[in-house]
Amino acid sequence: MTAPHATPFLGLPNATIILASASLARQNILRSAGIDFEILPVAIDEAQVRAGALADDMMPDDIAVLLAFLKAQAASQRLAAAPPTTSSAYVIGADQILVCDGQIINKPATIAAAKDQLLWLAGKPHKLLSAIVLLRDGQRIWHHLAVSSLTMRQFDAAFADAYIQHIGDAALWSPGAYQIESVGTSLFSKIDGDHFEILGLPLLPLLGILREHGLSPVERFA
Repeated sequence: MTAPHATPFLGLPNATIILASASLARQNILRSAGIDFEILPVAIDEAQVRAGALADDMMPDDIAVLLAFLKAQAASQRLAAAPPTTSSAYVIGADQILVCDGQIINKPATIAAAKDQLLWLAGKPHKLLSAIVLLRDGQRIWHHLAVSSLTMRQFDAAFADAYIQHIGDAALWSPGAYQIESVGTSLFSKIDGDHFEILGLPLLPLLGILREHGLSPVERFA
C-alpha cells in the first residue's frame, strides 16, 4: 500500500495530528488519505500489559483498547515534557489483537514461531480486534473498536515455508505472521471486514471524529 500524493490534503486548524506508532501500514493509511500528521513512535511493554490484563480477566477487546490508550498516553507525556507550542495535539494510539479459539496470538518472535502460527491458524477462523484511541492535549476524547473475521484456508508446511521465505522478516511484524495487503492474501479463504481495520487503523471512524474537531482541506488554513 503506497501513498500516491505526498502533499497533505486534510488537517486540523491550529492543531497537530500525531500518530503514536512506528507501523508503516498505519502511516501509509493516513498518508494515502491525505492527512497532515506527524509520527511519534513510543514503546510500551505490551507483553506485560497483556499478561496483567489477562490475570485480571480482562476481555480481549478491552485489552486492545487499553494498549491503544497506553501508546497514545505515552506519546502525549513525551509531548508534555517538550517545549510548549501554541497548537493543540491530537494523538492517535492504535493496537490490534488476534484471537483464535479463545486465545490471544501475539507477534511471532522468530521465523520458526511464525511458521508455527501459520500452521496452527490454517483452516481456522479468527478475529482481528483493531482499537484506536484519540487524545487531545493528553485527555482521552474518543475510542473505537473494530472487529474483523478472517478464515485461513488449509495449507501445508511446504506452502508456509515458501510464504515465509518470500516475505522474510515481515513475518514478524504482525500477529499471525501475515499482511493481507501483500501476498498474505493467498493464505485466506474468507475475509469479512473493512480493509483499513484489518490493516490496523479504523480509518473511516477516525476521519469522522476528526471532522467533528475541524478536519478540513489544509488550503483553507492559509
